[in-house]
Amino acid sequence: VPLQASGGGLVQAGGDLRLSCAASGRTFSNYDVAWFRQNPGNEREFVAAFRRGEFNTYYADSVKGRFIISTNNAKSTVYLQMNSLKPEDTAVYYCAAATRGRIITSSVRNPSAYSYWGQGTQVTVSS
Repeated sequence: VPLQASGGGLVQAGGDLRLSCAASGRTFSNYDVAWFRQNPGNEREFVAAFRRGEFNTYYADSVKGRFIISTNNAKSTVYLQMNSLKPEDTAVYYCAAATRGRIITSSVRNPSAYSYWGQGTQVTVSS
């Protein structure tokens, strides 16, 4: 499923941003979805995930309580609401999806478990 991420930008520490990930031509009703982030020279890092079958959400400890992942089937969009941003949140953010049922709980945070990826959107948080 083609994914298109948007919403990144430059924000001061303490500010908020909302990222969007659109699924072209279909909905996310049959997919587990996630957000990852990456800085140059580093591995892709798990941020948040939503497993539709369980209606469970998962968060990295570093963003828990500040970020919220949500989906809107009607708009075929996954959102990542990012509040109280910190300079260490600076990265390129990627949305990802996997066919529902293909991911087991222990793999939710593993980028290799996801088959579909958006192109990334840059988030820069200034101090």
